[in-house]
Amino acid sequence: MIKLVLAAALSLSVNVALAKFSWAETEFLFTFGDSYTTDGFNITAGVNSPVPGFTSSNGPNWVEFLGGTYNITNTTVFNLASGGATIDAALVPPFEPFPLVLSVVNQVSQFQEFLAPRPAGAEWNSSNSLFAIWIGINDVGNSFPWTNITEPVFYAELMARLTSQVEILYDSGARSFVFLTVPPTDRAPLQLEQGPEVVSKFKLALADYNDQLNTTVHNFSLHHSDVELAMLFDTRPVFNTLLDNSETFGYVNVTGFCEAYENGTPGTTTQVEGCAPVSDYFWLNTLHPVIYCAQHPGTFLVYSSQPGLINLW
Repeated sequence: MIKLVLAAALSLSVNVALAKFSWAETEFLFTFGDSYTTDGFNITAGVNSPVPGFTSSNGPNWVEFLGGTYNITNTTVFNLASGGATIDAALVPPFEPFPLVLSVVNQVSQFQEFLAPRPAGAEWNSSNSLFAIWIGINDVGNSFPWTNITEPVFYAELMARLTSQVEILYDSGARSFVFLTVPPTDRAPLQLEQGPEVVSKFKLALADYNDQLNTTVHNFSLHHSDVELAMLFDTRPVFNTLLDNSETFGYVNVTGFCEAYENGTPGTTTQVEGCAPVSDYFWLNTLHPVIYCAQHPGTFLVYSSQPGLINLW
């Protein structure tokens, strides 16, 4: 099973202007987002609540790797992400209403209620914590069919709402942030099955959203001189590298999926009659990849179970 490393070189001090952040000194990681990030953790049950480990990647996701395999400082992780989440349900409704799906607005509200007061077990501060936000997949996907919006204008509204939530975190003491771009979901079966014309338009929508996210992160950094880190991590090159070099990385199918696997499998090499092994598919279902994301000190890596298939950039 191929594992995709999808996090910045957080174990090293980040060499960007004014940045003082170091993964080696990070004691608390707070994550916000959707199904690409959630692991089922429920903060309302307490800071020491068990982590069910429910992910969309058919195994550990990037947050679990950061909190486990590549956790070099015993970092405590609080994963507030919710499957199906959008930035604000009032702007882009998710597939289920609150409280079944928590938007970033709801997630930040939970942070304010349960974690901002720094209870026992969450004694974080500005210099020992990282806030990671991966959102937008459902904002773009759910709003794309709408005919009553102009996407660049609407995405600007989404960015303003996202900024308002980041400001709340900042006001609570957060000073180190990582924002992840929306991956190339135009290459997911959900879009591919709608034909090349739709895919082309959807790709442009993704590009516009990500461009505006880049500008938003830049502006946030400019207006907060005491921020230690405001980093945009672009997920697109990682996904595209795997998809464009599928044979090298051992994928047999990068455009479809097996319906028998779409809700997960007992193991990473499970095979049912009529389908290839689950590890041969890039996509677990219409939208979620069968890849795991993790942090590796100093590098971005693509791992494979096949010896020698390691790509560094």
